[in-house]
Amino acid sequence: MTHFDIGGKSLLRILDRLEEILISSLMGAATLLIFVSVVHRFGTGVSFLYPYFIQIHIAWAQELCIYMFIWMAKFGAAYGVRVGIHVGVDVLINRLNDRWRKATILFGLLGGAAFTAIVGTMGAKFVIELMSTDQTSPDLEIPSWIVYACIPLGSYLMSFRFLQVVWTYWRTDELPHHDATHVDGVVVDPKAPIALGEA
Repeated sequence: MTHFDIGGKSLLRILDRLEEILISSLMGAATLLIFVSVVHRFGTGVSFLYPYFIQIHIAWAQELCIYMFIWMAKFGAAYGVRVGIHVGVDVLINRLNDRWRKATILFGLLGGAAFTAIVGTMGAKFVIELMSTDQTSPDLEIPSWIVYACIPLGSYLMSFRFLQVVWTYWRTDELPHHDATHVDGVVVDPKAPIALGEA
């Protein structure tokens, strides 16, 4: 294995971790912010808490949560391609012989890569044009291009993930597969009897 291969794998591991940290951080922060917002809303309805809660201004919370969920969705879609979590209809594909099945799957993956690259390029063009304006978000008043930057960033990452899957599938005939029943750290013995709950 060359230094290039080792360096490439290290960079991919770093990208994987950054992707996961970004998604989980956005999810956690949005959940916490929504919780605080709900507590604040109900706290202002309680007479003895009203004087304290009314001084806290979090009208921007809803807007920020929306932006965080949008960013989370864009990068979450790329993560879904990497781990094989996206739903696909493969009833007909699985009935094809190996050669045609591989060709069809590669065509679909390359189509996904091309589509997301086009969306990313159009999004980048839109963001660049937006950077030359003074447009800001309504409540947070942050530059709008920052909000929309998730479109090119997330789309290009998703396109890269499609190409990553194409490369792996071309070489090994293996697609990423997500097992919804798998829990990290839990090892299940397939020979073990299934415990049935009492009725």
